[in-house]
Amino acid sequence: MHREYHRWFSSRLGRDMELLVFGHAGAKVLVFPTRDGRFHEYEDLRIVHSLADKIEAGQMQLWCLDNMAMETFYCFWRQPADRIHRHIQYEEYILNEVMPLMSQKNAHPCTIAHGCSLGAYLASNMAFRYPQFFQKLVAFSGRYDLTLNVESFHDLLNGYYDENVYFHTPSHFMSNLQCEWRLEHLRRMDIIMVIGSDDPFLNNNLHLGEILHARGVAHQIHVWEGRAHRGHYWRRMAPLYV
Repeated sequence: MHREYHRWFSSRLGRDMELLVFGHAGAKVLVFPTRDGRFHEYEDLRIVHSLADKIEAGQMQLWCLDNMAMETFYCFWRQPADRIHRHIQYEEYILNEVMPLMSQKNAHPCTIAHGCSLGAYLASNMAFRYPQFFQKLVAFSGRYDLTLNVESFHDLLNGYYDENVYFHTPSHFMSNLQCEWRLEHLRRMDIIMVIGSDDPFLNNNLHLGEILHARGVAHQIHVWEGRAHRGHYWRRMAPLYV
């Protein structure tokens, strides 16, 4: 399997960023890490191995991003406004540095946003905000409202709320989306969400599904038995849905 390692200094982030690419051709899959994951997480969890047949056949190419969670939403020593601002810088890095490199190296017309857990939020947020760049979204075990308090999971912004938080909370901004241009791109996107029946954010997934339905955006929600929020579940999900 073709494997490439990339590292460069991002002026937008003021630090070096790393990523891994798996595969030589096919649909470009932009893989967002979990809260604790790094750019090699998909390799470590053997999800790359679970997709090996498709990768080696030239059906897909994985672009595995590095993590910024401990500088953004989980950086609790920062003020909440600074956390969301740092996340916006991360988004700018992806849009202006990673995605142009993807296009330069692979001209395939399909780009897929994908992630697990926090990565599912990151992938969905990016795809819903910039649907013109994505043809498919695949989100596993996601939470689409970081301001929720559910079980042991608390509001990651400590009650802080402003325009930036609103526009980076899919289950908030999507509920009021009226832009027909953006909605038309979303209606052409293949949207798949997978969640466990015992996952604390099941209701958040179902609620987002209701919002998408109200906007005429087709999507699929697959509910797996149990919590289904671990690597061994994601290894089984990936070949089915990505």
